[in-house]
Amino acid sequence: MSGQKPPSRWLGRLLLFLLLALVFLGGIAFNRAMVTPNNKELVVTIPEGSSFGKTARILKEAGVIRSENVFLWLLHSKPAFMLRAGDYRIGASRSLSQVIDLLSHGPNVRHIFVVPEGMPSLEVHDRLMAEPLLTGEIAVPEEGSLLPDGYSFTPGEKRSLVIARMQAAMQKMLHKLWSEKSPLAQVKTPKEAIILASIVEKETALPEERPIVAAVYYNRLAKNMRLQADPTIIYPITHGYPLGHPILRSELQAHNDYNTYQMTGLPKGAITNPGRQSIEAVLHPAKSEALYFVANGKGGHIFSNNLEDQNRHVRDYYASKKN
Repeated sequence: MSGQKPPSRWLGRLLLFLLLALVFLGGIAFNRAMVTPNNKELVVTIPEGSSFGKTARILKEAGVIRSENVFLWLLHSKPAFMLRAGDYRIGASRSLSQVIDLLSHGPNVRHIFVVPEGMPSLEVHDRLMAEPLLTGEIAVPEEGSLLPDGYSFTPGEKRSLVIARMQAAMQKMLHKLWSEKSPLAQVKTPKEAIILASIVEKETALPEERPIVAAVYYNRLAKNMRLQADPTIIYPITHGYPLGHPILRSELQAHNDYNTYQMTGLPKGAITNPGRQSIEAVLHPAKSEALYFVANGKGGHIFSNNLEDQNRHVRDYYASKKN
């Protein structure tokens, strides 16, 4: 019996072996959990207001992480970590630490809603409502209140928040430009500047012409002449969308608060959302005595100081169209 090992010593060695085996296997499992299972690039959306737990579930279901618990353990080990909603593009075979580092920098997939210069508020409204990544109902914003630009947004964001950013951007820029306006600018308020800039925006697409067009309208206002701007006829009919046909005599003769062929002074409101260059043109008009302009057939205009020259330029324009 002296050659046999005591059962207690044999049992102790067995338990030690099992413990080491568990530690070894646990280490393998932990190391495996530290490597993402995805073998291709993935784009994952983290919705607004997501908790760490919800984020872990989203990443697990998308195939980005293997273990929610290990992911959460690593997150809680980083007390300064802040999670931001949005879309994240996550490369293939990233380590869990790399995924967390990517999340810490915020969304890396940008969604941009673009408002071109001269887009009317009704069209901005319609396009926002058609954007499937945004949520919520909105009314048509006030014409001229939106600054044409590109605006980033996160999936699930409210449309009203995007509109608010556009309006805040317009107010900020308008405040700055108004404080720097030229003595030649005759508008009395920022609202009047936006109204006239919206007409300038619609009258010419050439940046170099806009200060001259603004000067033409200032000269007309100073002489109590009607502005006679064609875009102001169209606006109350379509609210900024194309008319679809040449202006009719009945439309030309319509009496309303916008038709500058039938009224003196500025219309009651803007007819589109003017861009920065058109607003700058109104606040820094050219030094010019021009009272008229007509298309030159090449995308620009010919300006005249008197009606005689204007009529001659109009005849030349129509003659060129016949040739």
